[in-house]
Amino acid sequence: MAMAYGGCSSARHSFNEERWHDEVNRCDSRLLYASHYKDGEFFNPWMPMKNKNIVSILEWKFSKQENSYSDDAKHYLPRIEQNTILKIRELKNENFIAWIGHNTFLIRVNGTYWLTDPIFSSKALVIKRVTPPAISLKELSTITTHVNVIITHNHYDHLDEDSIRKLPHKAKFFVPRGLQTFFRQIGKQDVVEMDWWQRVDVGNTSIICLPAQHWSKRISQPFNTTLWASYLLSTPEIKIYIGGDSGYFIGYREFGRLFPNIDYALLPTTANYPRWFMHYAHMDIREAIMAFQELRARYFIPTQWGTFPLGEEPPGYPIIELKRKIKELGLNPQQFLIMNIGGVVVVKTEDRK
Repeated sequence: MAMAYGGCSSARHSFNEERWHDEVNRCDSRLLYASHYKDGEFFNPWMPMKNKNIVSILEWKFSKQENSYSDDAKHYLPRIEQNTILKIRELKNENFIAWIGHNTFLIRVNGTYWLTDPIFSSKALVIKRVTPPAISLKELSTITTHVNVIITHNHYDHLDEDSIRKLPHKAKFFVPRGLQTFFRQIGKQDVVEMDWWQRVDVGNTSIICLPAQHWSKRISQPFNTTLWASYLLSTPEIKIYIGGDSGYFIGYREFGRLFPNIDYALLPTTANYPRWFMHYAHMDIREAIMAFQELRARYFIPTQWGTFPLGEEPPGYPIIELKRKIKELGLNPQQFLIMNIGGVVVVKTEDRK
């Protein structure tokens, strides 16, 4: 969910971006490979999270400044495209990335289907979605019953029990360490539990579990007793990075070094504000652009905006800010694929420049 904890060197109601980035840059990249489990809890060894308490959450909730946004910003949402199922069927054998909503994407690579963080419900625990999913679970089953499901972590907007229960019986799940039991308890048996840097081959596609800077918690699962992750889908022709939820950290430059020629980077753009509270576990837009650049990817696909109101900012505001930053920084707008809900991007495999 949007809850994140202030930590590191920031004061509770003020935040110094320069100091924060200096702290990130001082981290030792070797710690990305270090042990990250101790005394029953997972942690980020390069920069352990601080201030893990309910007081910070309540303080954030009661200090939200929603009135600082214009009416246009408050009401801005992604356009919802129609007939997504028909568009997918018309693609026949082409590779594609379709945005269902939030961090739920349906991806087809070399005939194999992948579904990320499926949430088709009207709520993430108690938070109501403001835009509907592009397709229904029933429609999904008409495309394929053999779908590989990727779970990045256990927060309710990424791991929705009702949606998981209703997925096709033949679905195969790839989940971070500690989550296999949860899936087995709700009747899902084909579950692969993955640790950071672990690689599994699925036909001619590899899925690689990678670090992220985040945390975990559910009502039934205490703090950090299950792992969080990002992933890379890799074939000789295509590489797709799936960022999940993460703060800005040294992992992106390491991934860009280890996995050259990433084609598409699906990066989070939500729950950015207030920065004093969100900075450790959620990137702001400038940091998401930095992560994209450090990954050395060809295309940036913003995720998780326009579906749930999770941070202080309105749900559609991240894209207003992203468009402004692209212009301010003189970036190539064609590299930023801002999708509509129900939009479908045909994956390009032409020679990389």
